[in-house]
Amino acid sequence: MTPGRPRIVCLPGDGIGPEIMASAHALLDRVGEFELEDHLVGGASIDAHGTALTDDVLTACREADAVLLGAVGGPQWDTTDPDAPRPEQGLLGLRKGLELFANLRPVRPSAALLDASPLRRERIEGTDLLVVRELTGGIYFGERGRRDGAAFDTCVYSTLEIERIARVAFQFARRRVTSVDKANILETSRLWREVVTGIAAGEADIELDHLLVDNAAMQLVSRPADFDVILTENMFGDILSDEAAMLTGSIGMLPSASVGADGPGLFEPVHGSAPDIAGTGHANPLAMLGSTAMMLRYGLGREAEAAGIESALDSALAGGLRTPDLGGSATTEEATRAVLANL
Repeated sequence: MTPGRPRIVCLPGDGIGPEIMASAHALLDRVGEFELEDHLVGGASIDAHGTALTDDVLTACREADAVLLGAVGGPQWDTTDPDAPRPEQGLLGLRKGLELFANLRPVRPSAALLDASPLRRERIEGTDLLVVRELTGGIYFGERGRRDGAAFDTCVYSTLEIERIARVAFQFARRRVTSVDKANILETSRLWREVVTGIAAGEADIELDHLLVDNAAMQLVSRPADFDVILTENMFGDILSDEAAMLTGSIGMLPSASVGADGPGLFEPVHGSAPDIAGTGHANPLAMLGSTAMMLRYGLGREAEAAGIESALDSALAGGLRTPDLGGSATTEEATRAVLANL
């Protein structure tokens, strides 16, 4: 930890990223003294430097106490050319370069938004789960390419990678870890199940159950309140955490944290860059503000400030705050002011 003011690298990124990052700056200015420095990442970095993540920015992130990210991506950088830079490479490069192997996505619908969910109130009431997703292995990082008119992507997992993410899941579990795999088909999933079962043997107070990923996708919408911690590999976690996001009524509501064994964590909202509303003032900043709270808790050890922000978010929603994605008309700026007023 930097003596005095913690040093936070802010990566606004693309689309609505700069707008919601401005909300995070306003929040941090209110809750404490921090050294904030902005850098380019994603499409903005491609336009300026020809790459989604420069070595200088990665070095700045490694030297920081925490990294706060807005969002990356946009249609102007979409391409099927495998050699062309893509904004998402910036995010993957950060995860790999900072050795962030665990992604934490809490799903706890605010009481004021239970009727905003596409599911019935009684189905989601009491939901308070955490998706723990492995970040640096699996098909996203395996060998890939094209050959003789075919394409291939390789999924690889080692025992070590599975052990360390399983330990994170059991660390945060209160009663049960649900491990999600595809062990009826995939050899990597069979190893996953074996290793997780071995870790569970040393966790007497925590139950373990296994679900195949297709069944897990169904159970997540049919009985979300029954889950505690969902543990899964990279691609399955990517898909299931976005499904879980909709339990809250809007993917614009969910924060996330990516952490490793050492060094700074990366904190970002689950939603994307939403280029269709960029610059309109309609972006929902609440997931960004929630991610800032997660940064204070998990990255900087400031539990009181984090809890205060989360309480302010709930109070603002209870007071009627609604952005367009929640059926209201509050602008990004108005939503930010409403949260600050409740601190």
